[in-house]
Parts: sequence; C-alpha cells; structure tokens
Amino acid sequence: MNTLNKTLALIALASSSAAFAATDFDTLDVDGNGVISQQEAAADAAISAKFTELDTDQNGELSKEEFSKA
Repeated sequence: MNTLNKTLALIALASSSAAFAATDFDTLDVDGNGVISQQEAAADAAISAKFTELDTDQNGELSKEEFSKA
C-alpha cells in the first residue's frame, strides 16, 4: 500500500508540474503547427478544462486568438 501511495503522489506531482510549465501558446503548440489541439491542451489543466469554451469556431483546435482569451 505504501508503494501505491508513493506512486500516486509522484503522478500528482508530475501532473501539476507539467500543467505549471505549459502556460504559453508556443509551449503548448508542441508540433509547431500554429494551433493547439485537445491533446496538446491536456498538458495544461486550466486550458484543457475550458477547451470547448475557448474553441469558438468549434474546429477542435485553439488558434492564438482563441487561446489569448483564456
């Protein structure tokens, strides 16, 4: 059980660190194609949670303009 707790703590720490590190458009746009996909947005919990709301043209991607309204 102790190993499970340590593993869960490590996963939580890694997740929060990744979300903290990915705060700007260029960091999230991992493939450099000028938009942020839902998969790329998953690196930032706040952006991921608001993705559908921010994706105003509903094309499944966030442009720099859409992202700037976050």
